[in-house]
Amino acid sequence: MSPASPSAAEALVDGPVLVVDFGAQYAQLIARRVREAHVYSEIVPHTITASELVARRPQGIILSGGPKSVNEHPAPHIDPAIYATGIPILGICYGAQLLALQLGGEVARTGRGEYGRTSLTLTERSPIFVDWPVDAEVWMSHADAISVVPEGFVPTAKSPDALVAALHDPDRRIYGVQFHPEVVHTERGRDLLERFLYDVCGCPPSWTHTSIIESQVEKIRAQVGSARVLCALSGGVDSAVAAALVHKAIGDQLTCVFVDTGLMRSGEGEQVEDTFRRQFHVNLVHAKAADRFFGALAGVTDPESKRKIIGELFIRVFEEVARDLADDTGASGEASDSGSVGYLVQGTLYPDVIESGSDSAAKIKSHHNVGGLPEDLAFELVEPLRLLFKDEVRAVGEELGLPHDIVWRQPFPGPGLAVRIVGEVTPERAEILRAADAIVVEEIRRAGLYRTLWQSFAVMPVVRTVGVMGDGRTYAYPIVIRAVTSDDAMTADWARLPYDVLERLSSRIINEVEGVNRVALDITSKPPGTIEWE
Repeated sequence: MSPASPSAAEALVDGPVLVVDFGAQYAQLIARRVREAHVYSEIVPHTITASELVARRPQGIILSGGPKSVNEHPAPHIDPAIYATGIPILGICYGAQLLALQLGGEVARTGRGEYGRTSLTLTERSPIFVDWPVDAEVWMSHADAISVVPEGFVPTAKSPDALVAALHDPDRRIYGVQFHPEVVHTERGRDLLERFLYDVCGCPPSWTHTSIIESQVEKIRAQVGSARVLCALSGGVDSAVAAALVHKAIGDQLTCVFVDTGLMRSGEGEQVEDTFRRQFHVNLVHAKAADRFFGALAGVTDPESKRKIIGELFIRVFEEVARDLADDTGASGEASDSGSVGYLVQGTLYPDVIESGSDSAAKIKSHHNVGGLPEDLAFELVEPLRLLFKDEVRAVGEELGLPHDIVWRQPFPGPGLAVRIVGEVTPERAEILRAADAIVVEEIRRAGLYRTLWQSFAVMPVVRTVGVMGDGRTYAYPIVIRAVTSDDAMTADWARLPYDVLERLSSRIINEVEGVNRVALDITSKPPGTIEWE
């Protein structure tokens, strides 16, 4: 049983559990599992110093898995002083081997790795193995193995090819497991993490959707005071939840701006207006700027350039709206300080921040709401979702009362269709892709697959292919269907769509969308590919 939840006020002072990233995807999954236990977690680079770490007042530390061997040179390590801080530590896979090596033990290449489901046998009682059976199935992925435990440590479990599959020093509250408790294939892996969080670290389960809303409302009010605030609405779930959260905090101080770039999905503008103007009674400005965006993108084919151009033009449009609002306020005789607009709300998520590059994660792409902003930004950013994963954002949106269709709308990139047109963006190509994409969404919904897929959409490579329609040859664009399953977009697998769905998609797109004569299917997972093509 989990300990009783504290009040929201108490929840605000709890420090995070820090997940140390060694360069693989494991850190993101571990961080999500910790949050699923209602404990707030953050990912930090392995280069963090002991003093920097202590300054963040963590309740616990988890050393994640990694792609390398601890015996490689160079291999990522952590500041050895971290082990002397007295903060509870759990090492997982690479993290377990690293703590063993850095604290005086030995890690050897045995010649017999363990991959996939593996039998685990408990050999000693341990606070993290409470109520575990003596034998259990776990998920392993290692070539090296701990051969000698450090002084003060005791092996607590073994597997067929790892005599030390788990170890601990309970006096120092340092634990290590060779397997991956964060993956669903490990029996009772969730229980192990909860025992570490609740029993070893003493973390209260205070990270709830209600506490997220309450804490963000307080932070937003403290940040903006009485100033006017603009919010960039795109029609997607992220910006919608950010807008609803900020509106709950400051009410009519918020003005939402929907910039019609000409690069949105079909029907998006109408849905945004209906939801925010008529349901939430939010001040909404509909800025029609499609011609400006197409003009700025003319002749541009580089994906990063597209993102940065769109990001900068977004901001310029917002600056114009802000000036108009300030002028209107001044003309009405209201106080100038309440009329000024100094803040911009954006729906930046935690994976956006990670993928835009940090010390612990290679830069994958610039998100226009993270890496594509101009240096002379005239606004201070308000990013109430910056530390949330997508599933947490959806839950917060439901709690705030947003319509189901918006909360569960599939993710859409900030630059819109511009990064799904692989090549130069033109109004004609945007119209073709928008029509094809609408058919994809309609048929995926019709098949009952919309909620089971992370994303399903159309992509247009700017090439022409030869086809035959009627008695003549055609020279038209191909459309690529991209459908993936994922939990958080950090990794993704291509969706195995039924053949009858694919047949309907191909037939309808070719017959109904002028300018298309071929439909293909993208069967690339992430990694190695990204979900979006650009």
